[in-house]
Amino acid sequence: MAKSQATFMKKQLEKNRQKKKEDKEHRKQERQQNSTGGDLESMMAYVNEFGEIVSTPPEKAPEKGPEKK
Repeated sequence: MAKSQATFMKKQLEKNRQKKKEDKEHRKQERQQNSTGGDLESMMAYVNEFGEIVSTPPEKAPEKGPEKK
């Protein structure tokens, strides 16, 4: 007596799921190995006094204290 077609399909679907899971894990490891980093400092952008976006932080000007009379 031959096995039913449903049992064969269940096995095939399980194999496909397992293969997709392994492929996904492999891609994840590849991304982690090839990442250039994503620290906060490298993602920061600043706006200068002319309204342009720059990658360097603005220089701090000396703050004026309260004026005395």
